[in-house]
Amino acid sequence: MSEISVEMTGETVGEAKWAAVRELERMHPGLDKAAFRFQVVTEGERGLLGVGYEPARVVASLDQEAAPARGLVESVRRDGESDDGARLREVVERIAHEIGVQCTVEIEESEDEIRAVCDGHDLGMLIGRHGQTIDAIQYLANAIARAAGADHDVVVDAAGYRARRTATLENLARRTAQRASATGRRVALEPMTPVERKIVHEALKEDPEVETASEGSEPNRFVVVFPRPLAG
Repeated sequence: MSEISVEMTGETVGEAKWAAVRELERMHPGLDKAAFRFQVVTEGERGLLGVGYEPARVVASLDQEAAPARGLVESVRRDGESDDGARLREVVERIAHEIGVQCTVEIEESEDEIRAVCDGHDLGMLIGRHGQTIDAIQYLANAIARAAGADHDVVVDAAGYRARRTATLENLARRTAQRASATGRRVALEPMTPVERKIVHEALKEDPEVETASEGSEPNRFVVVFPRPLAG
């Protein structure tokens, strides 16, 4: 029995696994994802302001005669779910399965937002380093929702991560603003995902003493806080 394998990279191990699964699925549609085996070559290094960045690297393999997949994700709409909510749940459940995370997904819907809340064990892999994996999942889920004609925001959360990370970033933003104002010098923060950079920008947009901007290139784009010029 022959074996096929691919080696893929990502900002986190979870993202590298996800990329490898998608590549194997493209090469051999219908294979049983439960038969995939993963070897983590390197967990990667985030680097500082773009220096020293190394991607995570993963090898995924499986026997070429692996059985076809069998109903990995139920797409039936649950009671109280809209079509958009059911679609979001299916997307998140599928991705979680493919990166090896066992979790349940509950959908919370309001007029302007649909939120997928994940609960289970080993959610750290779903969240990823500095939230990179869950932010990537949220970005993809929003893109799918927009392509389907939805006009609401999509949020993917796990174990209260969004609230905790938002509070941490808002505190960091305020401390950084105080430092920039006191020293009269720009202060650069560590690289962040687009979701996290937006939180920092929003936290300081009404601050009369500082202004913010994003600099650098993905995946190492970062926020810089500048003291505002003195009036007069």
